[in-house]
Amino acid sequence: MPLHKIANVFLLGRVMDRVSVEQACCLIASARFGLYFDTEDANMLKRLAATRAPAAVILVRLMVGAVFLSEGVQKFLFPAEVGAGRFAKIDFPLPEIVAPFVGCFEIACGTLVLFGFLTRLAVVPLIVIMLTAIATTKYPILREHGFWKMAHEARTDWAMLLGSLFLLILGAGSISIDAALTRDERRASRP
Repeated sequence: MPLHKIANVFLLGRVMDRVSVEQACCLIASARFGLYFDTEDANMLKRLAATRAPAAVILVRLMVGAVFLSEGVQKFLFPAEVGAGRFAKIDFPLPEIVAPFVGCFEIACGTLVLFGFLTRLAVVPLIVIMLTAIATTKYPILREHGFWKMAHEARTDWAMLLGSLFLLILGAGSISIDAALTRDERRASRP
């Protein structure tokens, strides 16, 4: 019998055996995807998804997610201006590889942020992208033209960086997939 069928049978029988939901899900993940995933990993993911932030956080998520999603798509639509051409202009190594790589992260993580799914995890690469963007494009402006020119040019970068940090600290808010998943888990754990 294939391992994933064993896992499904195990999940159905978990009520009789009093096996936790986390253990059953870990077994299914292991069987289906060949991943070692234990209950400690499941607890860590639940802690990452947990949020008690207010519903208004959706406004920050919409801003951050939409900007990153848009910028990622534009790296493929307009490679000469904002993709590989831009990366080559600022002397990034292997711009034809790095730009699409960054674009994919912006699209994937921006989408996760928009839906509020694994938000804290999704903003980590976005923070790295913004720190890199500030260091490679805004710091030279600061050196050559001064603070005010850099401040003007960096306003979107700072807004995205601070918005991402905000989401890292507070989570996705109550209107999110993260909140729905942890809300369902809290409901299921009540006696």
